[in-house]
Amino acid sequence: MVQKYQSPVRIYKYPFELVMAAYEKRFPTCPQIPVFLGSEVVFESRSADGAVHVVERSCRLRVEAPRLLRKMAGVEHVVFVQRNVLNWKERTLHIDAHNETFASRVVVLENCSYTVHPENEEWTCFEQSASLDIRSFFGFESALEKIAMKQYTANVKRGKEVIEHYLNELISQGISHIPRWTPAPVLEEDARSQVGLGDPSSLEVHGPRSTQGPAEEMVGIEGDKLDADYIERCLGHLTPMQESCLIQLRHWLQETHKGKIPKDQHILRFLRARDFHLDKAREMLCQSLSWRKQHQVDLLLQTWQPPALLEEFYAGGWHYQDIDGRPLYILRLGHMDTKGLMKAVGEEALLQHVLSVNEEGQKRCEGNTRQFGRPISSWTCLVDLEGLNMRHLWRPGVKALLRMIEVVEDHYPETLGRLLIVRAPRVFPVLWTLISPFINENTRQKFLIYSGSNYPGGLVDYLDRDVIPDFLGGECLCNVPEGGLVPKSLYLMEEDQEHAEQLHEWRETYQPASVLCGAPHEVAVEILEGESVITWDFDILRGDVVFSLCYAKQAPQPGPREPGARASGQLMDKGGALGADYSPVEAPLICREGESIQGSHVTRWPGIYLLQWQVHGPPGNVVEDVLTALHSPGPRCKLLYYYEVLASEDFRGSMSSLESCTSRFSQLSATTSSSSSSQSHSSSLVSR
Repeated sequence: MVQKYQSPVRIYKYPFELVMAAYEKRFPTCPQIPVFLGSEVVFESRSADGAVHVVERSCRLRVEAPRLLRKMAGVEHVVFVQRNVLNWKERTLHIDAHNETFASRVVVLENCSYTVHPENEEWTCFEQSASLDIRSFFGFESALEKIAMKQYTANVKRGKEVIEHYLNELISQGISHIPRWTPAPVLEEDARSQVGLGDPSSLEVHGPRSTQGPAEEMVGIEGDKLDADYIERCLGHLTPMQESCLIQLRHWLQETHKGKIPKDQHILRFLRARDFHLDKAREMLCQSLSWRKQHQVDLLLQTWQPPALLEEFYAGGWHYQDIDGRPLYILRLGHMDTKGLMKAVGEEALLQHVLSVNEEGQKRCEGNTRQFGRPISSWTCLVDLEGLNMRHLWRPGVKALLRMIEVVEDHYPETLGRLLIVRAPRVFPVLWTLISPFINENTRQKFLIYSGSNYPGGLVDYLDRDVIPDFLGGECLCNVPEGGLVPKSLYLMEEDQEHAEQLHEWRETYQPASVLCGAPHEVAVEILEGESVITWDFDILRGDVVFSLCYAKQAPQPGPREPGARASGQLMDKGGALGADYSPVEAPLICREGESIQGSHVTRWPGIYLLQWQVHGPPGNVVEDVLTALHSPGPRCKLLYYYEVLASEDFRGSMSSLESCTSRFSQLSATTSSSSSSQSHSSSLVSR
């Protein structure tokens, strides 16, 4: 594979002639570049008028590689041939270089140019590109490629520093101006042609003068190029290879993409999301651009008007910025009725709203970059979980959340700078265990949690005191909506076509069950490891039921099955004795018709656990109940249910994260091997 490098446009705020004088000081040796062992001129020519000067040099570079590799190659240095074409009339220097050593195995090509800045003739631009093609190298092709690229990028940075060093040296000697080339008179042509660039008699000595532009603002480069000062000021510090990836991807888009080219900040996010792997970033960005075009996302901020219900009950909004200048978004998730919002406005409206928040976030980052004079490409999200409970585990809501996470990860990568979680309750590890596998590892590392009760507490490390919201112990009035329960009267009617399709999708998540008098419905769940978590979510469609969770000391019939597999119907032996054959681990819960129940249980032992629903009513004779059930025209109760088992290791990791951050913010782990508790925890909640 051919590795390529393309530099941004680097600008020296000095005239071309002075930069050329500094450049010539690099030869024949340059102590500032230790790998450069020396050079000798092998060819030199000048045009008749002296305007064009061509020099070819043989340059020796020390090989910085492991001793074994140098021994196998049989060399301690490599030879490059460099050809310089200096045009004083056009004020350009073009440099071509290639390797002479191992030319049949490795091909290194480099092109550099010094030119006059297109909008300020007192400044000089420098560009550099290179390619590396390792065809074969004794089986060490991959190692050689890494060594060569690392050494090359280090020398790229060093090269600019060397030019600036010699410029400062010239100025310290009183040489700050060199006259431009002019055609020589015929009689003096021969004499003039012998005067070299390094001849002090050709330099006019003047007192020091400023070569800076009239203002700090950069003069622009042509629209298809990036200059290094712009990158540093607006995009942040990038390594030479990162700069090269940005320029190459940007150039590829200009050549192939039809329509508006994304902003540099946007392109850079996709490169960072793929660790600056150019092909992977290109693929991800192209898919996102197609998605934006298909859904007209570029127009979203102009066209999207959130429903009034969302503006009232969606508990999220922008609130100043964090201590680093990032825009701050506050989400009071614990106060938000996610189920009510989805039933009132639908999942698509919620997704549109989330997309508009991300679009607004990018816009605010650009504004803060201008306001604070430094690159700001991401925002901070403060998530308040006070009030989070089992109703937030409503499965269609969790699925919608996972879908939104997927969309944001795919199309808004590297926009989240930091996510601060505060006031996390005991139920939070269950939710985190459900969603964390779907969050990119780079993003997950930005999640910080603080479960202490002393506020503002650790928030002062991330927010200025004067912007900490009042509900977290600060003095700043926060205008983010407080959320609350969405009235059922605002729910969409099932007759609505779009909502009917959504309801159908939601119901496909659940299993139907009928409960008869004297014939409860039971589901057996096999747990292989203690401290696993059983979660459940069910809706009562008809009748009233009593729900309970039991631990069976012996596996009920029917026979063996795969771990986690479902066995249902009436499984508990009527002759089983409470306390001897099975024991309840959840207190019986009476569930009324129309209610939605969400809950979880942290198991204490491995074995068989039974989820049980039975008809609620006064105790009666078992035989009579069964006979009544057999002659009934239909079931007494109907329900839809869903359950899931969360792995012990994952849940313990989430619990450990929660319990280790009571005094300060700490990173939220996905898993850990340490156990946090030997006791079981359980909870159930009735939602609407």
